[in-house]
Amino acid sequence: MYYEVTGGASHKDAGLEHNPFIALVAPRPIGWISTLSRDGRPNLAPYSFFNALAARPPIVMFSSNGLHTDGGAKDSLTNARETGEFVHSMATWDLRSKVNQTSAPAPRGTDEFEATGLTRAACRVVKAPRVLESPVSLECKVLQVVDLPADDAAHPNAMVIGRVVAVHIRDDIVVGGRVDLSRARPLARLGYQDYCAVGELFEMRRPSWPLPRT
Repeated sequence: MYYEVTGGASHKDAGLEHNPFIALVAPRPIGWISTLSRDGRPNLAPYSFFNALAARPPIVMFSSNGLHTDGGAKDSLTNARETGEFVHSMATWDLRSKVNQTSAPAPRGTDEFEATGLTRAACRVVKAPRVLESPVSLECKVLQVVDLPADDAAHPNAMVIGRVVAVHIRDDIVVGGRVDLSRARPLARLGYQDYCAVGELFEMRRPSWPLPRT
């Protein structure tokens, strides 16, 4: 199967009813992004376009796609632009229902913490709150907001790049000085409406050069 995505062509030309692109770049970490508006209203929403970009210094990104149901940019993007801050809290198997609830198209200015019964916890460096129930949170300062190309003006794309300035890790997922992700069971987004959770782990060491003959 082959199709092009330029000049008006799409997956439908290959006989696919649904766009497979996000299923082909998977699994993807979920950025559970909390922000504060300029007037202090908290917001919390999951973003399936999220990842780490660098380790020294630690840098992460999330991408906001489309418009808010009330029109204009989504709250997370607006707040990050205006305040220069955001927080990522790890989405986990135990919190899957809450994560999904915070994806609902709530009216602008809604406090998703209050609406879903999650607990706002104060951060140390940034003003935006973190999710207390999450085992990991990353406090971030915005480095850059990149407006990305969009096929449709009604579906804009923007990438928010942030430097991690503080890290919260719950003690019970640390074993022998290392984070045990099998205890945290982070969620990842697949294609369509599908998700997965990290369970079984295995380790592979980077080989030296030259490679051994096998």
